[in-house]
Amino acid sequence: MEQAECDTCADYVAAGRAALGTRELRIGGGAALALPGESSALWSRVVGLGFDEPVTVDLIERVIDFYREQKIASVMIQLAPQAEPASWPEICASLNLLGDRAAWVKLAGFTPAVAERSRAVTRLDAALRVGTVPKERAEEWAAVMLRGMGRQDTRGAAMPAGTVGRQGWQSFAVFEGSAIVATASLHVMGNVGHLFGGATLPGARRRGAQSALIAARAEAAEEAGCHWLISEVVAEAQGEHNPSLHNLLRAGMTARYQRPNWTWSDPCAPRSR
Repeated sequence: MEQAECDTCADYVAAGRAALGTRELRIGGGAALALPGESSALWSRVVGLGFDEPVTVDLIERVIDFYREQKIASVMIQLAPQAEPASWPEICASLNLLGDRAAWVKLAGFTPAVAERSRAVTRLDAALRVGTVPKERAEEWAAVMLRGMGRQDTRGAAMPAGTVGRQGWQSFAVFEGSAIVATASLHVMGNVGHLFGGATLPGARRRGAQSALIAARAEAAEEAGCHWLISEVVAEAQGEHNPSLHNLLRAGMTARYQRPNWTWSDPCAPRSR
């Protein structure tokens, strides 16, 4: 599952390379992804380490060197529990890696079962409809995705926009009239489909948009020959409720494990005043 997510994220970043100068470093079985000049976990993060090469101080130092070259002062490292070495606490202490409060949940499901279950539980508002995204509306769709994720800055929109029509990707939207109000992507890698990029504008929430998008993508994944679906969302902290997580669970996906996040910050980077 980690490798499939790694491939999805690397291809997503590659889709914005011409417009944004995005970079990636394939290392240790994973990938370090970067939007030069910006420190944001949405764009600059590390996934999939520890499967082709053990996680060591040397490996993490090579990752850090890559981000320093890109002038990125802070990055999120996502390390699956099964890839975490016994020496991880010592590595964190020596390289100034700090645990993040918000872990992510990794989910998976058998595609036919998710397709059937998601169709059964979807209740889409009658004023909304699901459809695919035409190439000429890629930038608009990407901007809605970022706004739905709470991003006011849409600098990174070239990445999701670049996946519309890109090989291996299928892009979906929920429309209210002609307006796009919710977004989601499916990335197909052999027999695995990755549910990615789900976001809904505030005014369209609690109207069944994301449940309908899960169903549409599960059906598309089944048609593409995917045996498995995967996804990941932020885990719930005590007293919090995450609709994205509950939508996926309700559609028949199951939580496989929680993945802690670790943040590296460059102590030599200029501090904002």
